Amino acid sequence: MKTKSMQINQALRKRVVNIADYLLANRATVRMAAKQFGVSKSTVHKDMSDRLKIIDPLRYQEVSKLLDYNGEIKYIRGGEATRIKYKGIKRG
Repeated sequence: MKTKSMQINQALRKRVVNIADYLLANRATVRMAAKQFGVSKSTVHKDMSDRLKIIDPLRYQEVSKLLDYNGEIKYIRGGEATRIKYKGIKRG
């Protein structure tokens, strides 16, 4: 019988690892990764929360910490984006 790890094909495995590496290298958000790789936010989230755990448990722990951090500060980013929008300040 095949294990879950064996059932994930090579192209999918490569995408999952590449997205994880991108997230960690750039301290990126799910939205940023989705845009970079041309997939949906749901796909990135599924890849990082389910598939990465099977493929590379150590990398999964690092990515999980980053995603938890991003979740904790998302209201700060949202508030900053609103402030910029209404003050006409350009990001640089």
